[in-house]
Amino acid sequence: MDKTIKQDLLRFYTFVKPYRLRGLGAMAITALAGSLDGVIAIILKPYIDLVILGDGSASNALFPILIVVFAVVQSLFDYGSNYLSTWVGKHIGNDIKMALFGKLTHSDTVLFDKNTSGDIILRYCSDADTSSEALLNNVKTFVTRLVMSVVLIGVLLYNSWILAIVAVGVLVVAVVPLNKVRKRLKQYNLDYAMKGAEVTTNYTEAYSGNRVITSYNLHDYAHDRLRATLDRLFRLSIKMVQRTNIMSLSMHFATSLGIAATIWLQGYLIQNGHMTPGNLVSFMAALLMLYQPIKKIGNTYTKVQASIMAIQRVLAVLDITPSITSPADAKRLDTVRDGITYDNVFFSYKPGRPVLRGIDLQIRPGESIAFVGSSGGGKTTLVNLLPRFYDVTSGSIRIDGVDVRELDLTNLRNLISIVFQDNFLFFGTIRENIMLGKRDASEDELRAAVSAACLDDFVYTLEKGLDTHIGERGVMLSGGQRQRVAIARAFIKSSPIVILDEATSALDNESEKVVQQAIENLMQNRTVLIIAHRLSTVVNADRIVVLKDGRIAEMGKHEELLARDGVYAFLYKTQTV
Repeated sequence: MDKTIKQDLLRFYTFVKPYRLRGLGAMAITALAGSLDGVIAIILKPYIDLVILGDGSASNALFPILIVVFAVVQSLFDYGSNYLSTWVGKHIGNDIKMALFGKLTHSDTVLFDKNTSGDIILRYCSDADTSSEALLNNVKTFVTRLVMSVVLIGVLLYNSWILAIVAVGVLVVAVVPLNKVRKRLKQYNLDYAMKGAEVTTNYTEAYSGNRVITSYNLHDYAHDRLRATLDRLFRLSIKMVQRTNIMSLSMHFATSLGIAATIWLQGYLIQNGHMTPGNLVSFMAALLMLYQPIKKIGNTYTKVQASIMAIQRVLAVLDITPSITSPADAKRLDTVRDGITYDNVFFSYKPGRPVLRGIDLQIRPGESIAFVGSSGGGKTTLVNLLPRFYDVTSGSIRIDGVDVRELDLTNLRNLISIVFQDNFLFFGTIRENIMLGKRDASEDELRAAVSAACLDDFVYTLEKGLDTHIGERGVMLSGGQRQRVAIARAFIKSSPIVILDEATSALDNESEKVVQQAIENLMQNRTVLIIAHRLSTVVNADRIVVLKDGRIAEMGKHEELLARDGVYAFLYKTQTV
């Protein structure tokens, strides 16, 4: 075993340690179950010699009864082992999933920018099961076969040490090819896992994009994409089967040679009085039992390899340290008294390709400031730097004179409420989704948030009111209703800073009026940053910042910017023509 794999397994043991006693119990019971095969093989000798070929003094019924008793006991051991190993495997798997989920929820935003949903599900969920339950089952299989092999080799030696040397020698030769195919199998397993993640991505896209698929008649396109992925997955699986089955074929051939050699030698030994017929039957039974699991070692090895690779992927994820974290000596703010300052801010998603270029901006407490401009101008990026979805490449962003990178991250984000263009609502009720803003909010606070978000007329017409289930992603609500639930969530959070990320751009005129009123309620006595594409929604902002190519092109009130007849005036006239 590679040194790296040994180190990874030792690290993985931290998840196993809390359940080690039950795990060891499962292994012990497994060992007992495996040893009974040897007992069954060894009692065949006296059965043949004393009952079949003896003088009839031995009871013919005793040996069948013993075999039945051993079989029942072995089944009970198997049941206990399966129960304990499943219990341990599930607990370890759940602990790993919780650790991975914690990593996922605290990951940098760039993780979600660069990875597909299939990649995320594979690395943060599926690998937990593969690395725990699958590994435990494979270890249990290994222990069973190891104990069985040791006991059966003992039976072979008991019956004839000469034949045992021949049989075990062939066995050793059969296992040698394993190391040669290990590296190839490892790469195939890795590729297979990645392609499996692509299949998951196809399904999640079909679910999330079902309306686009339907409206654009993309059924054939979606089918072709999945078919191409499945074809690649099929080719990989065939290669894996070829490699493992070639190994299994070589083992079949080697074991058949071993059996043939022992049968030839047995004839010689019996003829010369070195073995009894009972020895022969017992030896052959033990030999066949010993060779049977060895023939399947190729498939078992593939599964073990997949489990070890899953463990390595789990550990790789757990080793990831987010770049955006709270500093050791983090500062905290209770509210915003002096405002927000962007000081010579530069930002790039990729080196050498700046999105923001030297942004200088002072936002006063209680001021509403809108960011407008053409797509790609840097509006959303500028605002996303405030809650540290990303960190500035250079320069600084300060709240009350404190660099946001010096603030406790939880405290910073508690200061900010965000209403997105497409707000994510969780599966559950309206009440649960609003209360996410403040999970210990009182009923009076909840009612105030519902009222401020202009949800009263809608919610109280529902049979279950706030306890109405809204489906996954709020699919049972209209766009305007989802926005108002999100606004209520932001309202109940009661943060001093509010970010409105094109909160009304996807709504029809009627819905926009209601949502706009809810937004105005939310903006009262707060510092508000508005990202807007539709300029008619920001004409009343205290200031409008016009971004172009990552720089501030203009700044001022609506009337002032129109009077300048510059970039803003051009954009406004374009939208009002």
